[in-house]
Amino acid sequence: MKENLHPFSFEKTESFNTDFIHLVQFLDRELAERDGSEHAFYAQFNKIDALRNVVVAYENETPVGCGAFKEIAPGTVEIKRMYVPPEHRSKGIASLVLSELEKWAATLGFHTARLETGKRQPEAIRLYEKNGYALIPNYGQYANVENSVCFEKQLISVPAQ
Repeated sequence: MKENLHPFSFEKTESFNTDFIHLVQFLDRELAERDGSEHAFYAQFNKIDALRNVVVAYENETPVGCGAFKEIAPGTVEIKRMYVPPEHRSKGIASLVLSELEKWAATLGFHTARLETGKRQPEAIRLYEKNGYALIPNYGQYANVENSVCFEKQLISVPAQ
């Protein structure tokens, strides 16, 4: 029997999930403080109304983290809306959510995950580097954005469950 090594559970859902919406509201407030006047630029790319691949992490019944992905090219997803509230950080939740997203994307046949984060988010940069993401040139709408940092990782093929 497989032992559960952490106290967290994960729900695969969509962007209408109220716990996800609530966490993203906190994320947006934190990003607005960090990004200042640039926040409006980023906000236009972070709408959640049509995300079909969302993961919410729970500790007992409390939502403690989230993330999502969306297809941006054939075989490639973009990781979006990663967030763990400050009081739940340093427990490994973000890495677990990221792993759940990667496994889900691989199960659906995606082979590459990309993402963008900001230079004013050093914790996020460390998270992605720690989880095997490599720095790439800024892509798409982030191509000439000074504050943006982009990463990519090749996903390991996972058989459908």
